[in-house]
Amino acid sequence: MEWPGGARSALCLSFDNLGVDEASSAARALPGLLKRLGEHDLKATFFAEGVNAELDPGALRGIGAAGHEVAYHAWRHETWGEMTAAARRENLAHGIDAFATLGLETAGLRPPGGQLGQDGVGLLREAGLRYASPAGEGAGVEDGIALLPFQWRHVDATCLLPPLAPVREQMHGSPDPLEPAAFLAYLEGEIGRLEREGGFLSIVLHLPLLDWLGDDRLDALLGRLTESGRNGDLWLAPCAEVAGHVLASPSEFLGKAKLDTTSWAG
Repeated sequence: MEWPGGARSALCLSFDNLGVDEASSAARALPGLLKRLGEHDLKATFFAEGVNAELDPGALRGIGAAGHEVAYHAWRHETWGEMTAAARRENLAHGIDAFATLGLETAGLRPPGGQLGQDGVGLLREAGLRYASPAGEGAGVEDGIALLPFQWRHVDATCLLPPLAPVREQMHGSPDPLEPAAFLAYLEGEIGRLEREGGFLSIVLHLPLLDWLGDDRLDALLGRLTESGRNGDLWLAPCAEVAGHVLASPSEFLGKAKLDTTSWAG
């Protein structure tokens, strides 16, 4: 499998949870994060809750103006896989319309909880989306929708959430919460493995946890990604761009994504 520019692997840097209320600490963290991404010349995907189109439209416009992708993360971070198909359909339409009023096209969804639910891909296709980023691994195509899964071990919240203790045990041999330095070291090892073996990986950071990660560690991670992108073996791009490549070569990616039923929702 070859990615654009002859790269052997592809990586999406993504940020979840812009917030669902006016007092959100995530929104306050956004200006500094956008500045850091600009300094490292990195483009990311921000999976934002639709309600932010009403609460903080300037933040969403600022993300788009900085060249990053704004994608959908449910209206108020509802646990996607537990909703009825009708509720998911209505939720999608509401969010897509709200983003459109700000001039933002919605290409994809990351379902809170990691699960798409019954006929999840069909609902996305019906809504006009191009990709989904559920829990799983690999990169693939299903019924005309690109699947760009994330693995829980590449998510900062996995270090803390009780239902994901088994994932921590797989990562470090213990179900105990992980410290930020241990998570960063793990990610650096996973980036190195991706460069050697090829494939696809999505790193998922949460804006409310940026203080937990720390500025120095965030800068170290962004610097590592910048270095990896420059060596030519790793293609770094927002999810919508990766989805475009996958959908342009569907036979190459058909059935290559493997979904995971693990969820922070327990």
